[in-house]
Amino acid sequence: MIKKIVIVGNGEVGEGQAGIIDAADFVIRFNDCRSYGAGGSRTDAVAVCNTGRPAKAMLGSPEWRAHPGIIAAREIWSARDPEKFAAMRAPLAVSHPELDDFCDDYTEAFGAFCAETGKRHVVIGKAVHEAVDASLSAFAPAPYVVPSSGMIVIVEVLNKYAEAEVMLAGFGHAGWEWHPFAAERHLVDSYITASRLTRLGEKTLVSSSHGA
Repeated sequence: MIKKIVIVGNGEVGEGQAGIIDAADFVIRFNDCRSYGAGGSRTDAVAVCNTGRPAKAMLGSPEWRAHPGIIAAREIWSARDPEKFAAMRAPLAVSHPELDDFCDDYTEAFGAFCAETGKRHVVIGKAVHEAVDASLSAFAPAPYVVPSSGMIVIVEVLNKYAEAEVMLAGFGHAGWEWHPFAAERHLVDSYITASRLTRLGEKTLVSSSHGA
């Protein structure tokens, strides 16, 4: 039974937290596992942006495939629902023409990678994405394209492992300009206030989602 989960973003991980992370029952990292090392080494799942340039770069990189965190992971979580992103392509072509490859879908390629390497492939459904959008709306975010993968994974974990203790590390809520990071910070704080998760090393303060 999974009792303790740590979701480790690609932001800075506090000194002394690596041991706590590695002692958890389930550790999730993101994309190229930048938190690996300073943020411990245990890696049970890696959540990836399975569309656009990040997906293409990871799948085309021998270094990514050979990374010890990727090798160790038993699961790869694709954080972007293919149907949801296919529907976004036409509106984005009008509102953000520079993001012409943003919705290019590599979900099947990640599935093939998992089949080759004996990993489980999890695709987070669009219902989670849409629930996150609805929750973020309470905090009046500035116009944005999509929530960060970090936010999607947090909500997926809270839904999937409702009885587990969930902790965050390496989350700074900063990064790509078209993620609603300020609203995401408020949403995470609301989950902390409701005792649904904690920030590792902090009781009520907030700290990040580079990463995703």
